[in-house]
Amino acid sequence: MSAILDSFDNISKAAPEPIYQQIKKIIQQRVTSGEWPAGQKLPSENELVSALAVSRMTINRALRELTQEGLIKRVHGLGSFVAEVPRHASLIELQDIALEIEADGKRHRARILSQETISASVEIARQMELPTASRVYYLCAAHYQDDLPIQLETRYVNPAAMPEFMDQDFSRITPTAYLLQQFKPDEMEHRVRAVIPRREERELLAMQSGQPCLQLTRRTWHQQQVVTHVTLTYPGDRYELGARYATNEYQLR
Repeated sequence: MSAILDSFDNISKAAPEPIYQQIKKIIQQRVTSGEWPAGQKLPSENELVSALAVSRMTINRALRELTQEGLIKRVHGLGSFVAEVPRHASLIELQDIALEIEADGKRHRARILSQETISASVEIARQMELPTASRVYYLCAAHYQDDLPIQLETRYVNPAAMPEFMDQDFSRITPTAYLLQQFKPDEMEHRVRAVIPRREERELLAMQSGQPCLQLTRRTWHQQQVVTHVTLTYPGDRYELGARYATNEYQLR
C-alpha cells in the first residue's frame, strides 16, 4: 500500500486545481493506464488524510465522485477498490463459483456459517416436496473473491438423495461442485428477484443499508425427487444474472 500512497506525492496545495480534483486525476490515470487493475484496493480515507495532510471532507469528495462515475467501488467495512465488470452468473447452467472466480485469476474462499441437520419448516418441506418436519441437511456459506464477499448461499438437501452430503468439507469443495460430481439433474427451476437484504445478510456481504441484492432461488430434481433447494444472494452492484441459449431448444410459452 505504501507504493500506492507514493503515487500521491505530487499533490500540491499551491496548485490552482482543487486538491480533490488532483486526487481524482491521479486515480483516474493509474486505473486507465492499467497500473492499478480491477480489484486493486486503494488507500483508506484515514491513510490518505494522514499522508496528504488534508481534510477528510476533501478525500471523501474525491472518492465519492469516483464511485458515482463507476471507476471505483466502496465496500462497507472493507474499503475502496478499483471497479470490476460485474461478475456474470448463468440462469440456466449449474456453475461452480470457485471455478468462475479462479478462471479470472482471483482466489476463491468459502466461509461456512452453518452445516447441520434440521427439521424442515412448512415452507421448506413444501419446496423440497417432503412431509413437514422431515429431517433435511442445511448449509449456509459466504463465498469470497479474494477478500470481497460476492455470494451468500443458503442450501437445503434431501438426505435420502445425498446421504453423504454432511460428511464433506465445504471449505475445500463447493456444494455445487460436490453435487455435480454425484448426479446429473433431470429438471431445474430458477426464480430471480430483487430484494433488500436483511441486516445479517447485509453485514455478511459487506453492503451498506438500502443497497439491493439479486436473489436466485433454484430447485433441482433427480429421479423425480427434489435433491436440493438453494438460495443464492448477490450484491446487486457486483453481479449480474443472465443466460444465452439456442432458441430452437425452447418453446415460447
